[in-house]
Amino acid sequence: MSSGNDCQPQTLTKPALGEKEATELVDRVFGLKVFWIRPLPSYDDQNFHVRVSRNKGGAEGADEYVLKITNSEDSQKPALIEAQTQAMMFLSAEGFPSATPYLTKDGNVMSLESGDTGSGNKKYMVRLLTYLPGTPVAKIATNAQIFYEVGKLAASLDKALSEKFHHPSVKSLHRGQFIWNLANVPLLDQYIYALGQTKYREVVEQVIEQFKEKVIPKLSSFRACINHGDLNDHNILVDSSSASLENPQYRVSGILDFSDMSYGYYVFEVAIAIMYMMIESPDPLNVGGHVLAGFESVLPLTEEERGALFLLVSGRFSQSLVIAAHTALQYPENTEYLMITAKTGWKHLMKMFEVGQEAVEKTWFETAEAYTDHAPA
Repeated sequence: MSSGNDCQPQTLTKPALGEKEATELVDRVFGLKVFWIRPLPSYDDQNFHVRVSRNKGGAEGADEYVLKITNSEDSQKPALIEAQTQAMMFLSAEGFPSATPYLTKDGNVMSLESGDTGSGNKKYMVRLLTYLPGTPVAKIATNAQIFYEVGKLAASLDKALSEKFHHPSVKSLHRGQFIWNLANVPLLDQYIYALGQTKYREVVEQVIEQFKEKVIPKLSSFRACINHGDLNDHNILVDSSSASLENPQYRVSGILDFSDMSYGYYVFEVAIAIMYMMIESPDPLNVGGHVLAGFESVLPLTEEERGALFLLVSGRFSQSLVIAAHTALQYPENTEYLMITAKTGWKHLMKMFEVGQEAVEKTWFETAEAYTDHAPA
């Protein structure tokens, strides 16, 4: 869930193309005939699920893609979008279930195009990405096995990017004040007004102060890497790898939305994954241990990284909830999508603080330690 300007989420202009305009775009830029098109939900970009056919007028031989139209502000950062797209291509080549771009008529991975007439002279970066099959984690009955798999994915993905991805555009992932980078939780100060004077605001203020005091001074001791930055329950697709209805086993079949990629730290990725997996669990406080076990099966955390985990998870909850509240004030028509996380997020954040850091960490670490070298049965 990217914001537009790195530290000013209120300034973005979300594209608003109609299906007819999107269909014409696919034809003009990519040379493909759309057989079927429908809009997909999105935070600040515009996405369409499209089926194209290379046989005129028929569905035979059709292929499925996602037409991704980037918001006007991020569209002004071609190097950043290039880095994200090249990372997706790299990961796909490494065996990760990541989308890859269909090249434009000119042989490029993206094209800057004029927007709809209602937004003046805005230009939007357009890509056509392969459509990945599977069900979002948000739509399945989650269990320990999928939490473990998500943790393992988070570590494997960051490790591959950090150790092997060397495209020239990678330098654009140093994003400074990017609002969604976990190091920038203190920047929430400028958006906290959106919460009004509530008990929620009090907890977020507490998170921000503790973050400044206990996390920021330790950042230099954490291991740096490239973060995907948004492994949430809508950005991870799974399919069932077993026929058991009582105890389904899942495998990750798709990784979506690389727009929040930035340089960060390995511990950031596991904290982000824990937070979003908590959203989907009826027993949220136990989730962290399973995600952590999967992550540490690839990359064990140091003691200092482990010690920051509670505040990093709380910080991500705060980022998601505060920015959603702020953006909903700016774009009330998109409130339902923006507030998806908020439905249960506030309850989980309040519960974490009610139970306390020591007890939550004890649960997480004991669960993680109960694992051996293999995934849960």
